Amino acid sequence: MLKFRNLNIDPEAPVDQWGFEGLLAAVERGDIRDWHRIAEAVMASPRGKAAAELKEVLAATESPAMSALFSRILRHSVRDAEDAERQEVTQDLAAYLTRSGLTRAEFAQQLGTSPSRLSTYLTGKVVPSAVMMVRARRLAERR
Repeated sequence: MLKFRNLNIDPEAPVDQWGFEGLLAAVERGDIRDWHRIAEAVMASPRGKAAAELKEVLAATESPAMSALFSRILRHSVRDAEDAERQEVTQDLAAYLTRSGLTRAEFAQQLGTSPSRLSTYLTGKVVPSAVMMVRARRLAERR
């Protein structure tokens, strides 16, 4: 069982409350349960406090294996979050197209883009700009 030395935080507290020293202790002296909790916290919020502090911990840890493991978790967590965000934008754009009542060609023309570029947005290959998403929302609201 993980114990923090010289820290006023309980190891059962949420990982994002552990701080640098708590995370370092868990990475270097913890067990699979502690590592799993860290991974869950990072996957839940890959740009959050625990993830940011974990990056600092990995630069300080003397364990190449743990550094490699958690670096991979950080990379995959950010990638998965970006994939989910990209999918959300794609779904929003598809909903705007449907609500607009326009054909794809008409929708693209009124967005100020080509039908082929609209297709890349709808498949998630290209992420539309914020301005493009505002235009799409406005087209959907006109109906």
